[in-house]
Amino acid sequence: MPKMKSNSGAKKRFKVTKNGRVKFKGAFRNHILTKKSTKAKRKMRGVHYIADTQEHQVKAMLPYA
Repeated sequence: MPKMKSNSGAKKRFKVTKNGRVKFKGAFRNHILTKKSTKAKRKMRGVHYIADTQEHQVKAMLPYA
């Protein structure tokens, strides 16, 4: 029986936690940080989780996660 393929883009962007939630790295944190305020950069730190309404879409792209 053939294996199911994972979506290559999703593999790079999302990880499924032990409890089944999907985490990802937030946007706007890579470059041109000098014009962003300290407050904005601080809020971008930490772990971000996918909304509950979109979790099933990401998990469908990662069948073995």
